[in-house]
Amino acid sequence: MATPSMEDYIEQIYLQLESRGEARVSDVAEALSVLPSSVTKMAQRLDREGYVSYERYRGLELTDKGSKFGKKLVRRHDMLEQFLRIIGVEEKLIYNDVEGIEHHLSWNAMDRITDLVEAMEEDGEFVRKLKERQDS
Repeated sequence: MATPSMEDYIEQIYLQLESRGEARVSDVAEALSVLPSSVTKMAQRLDREGYVSYERYRGLELTDKGSKFGKKLVRRHDMLEQFLRIIGVEEKLIYNDVEGIEHHLSWNAMDRITDLVEAMEEDGEFVRKLKERQDS
């Protein structure tokens, strides 16, 4: 089972691969505000756990397991951002709030939040009433 720290690295590697086609140790280090040596250590651990294929002086590649999990992590992050936006959390607070809660929710809770977000998006009247309450 991946730790919150492992999840952060997998998510960042996934995002880099999706946006740039490559994930380099230095870029992951910069994005996570850690030293490259920390990324190397974690990459070695993720390699042992089967999430990453790591070879020194080469970019980071996700295995099928890592790619599937990375996609799930990004979806979790996006869904929480969407949820907080819908309920009216200030935009400037959303990213830090998501970072603070995403590792503390069970996957079952995330499934229920996803159901709720989808239901709220389908029911424009509910979202309108919610916004009215916030404005009053």
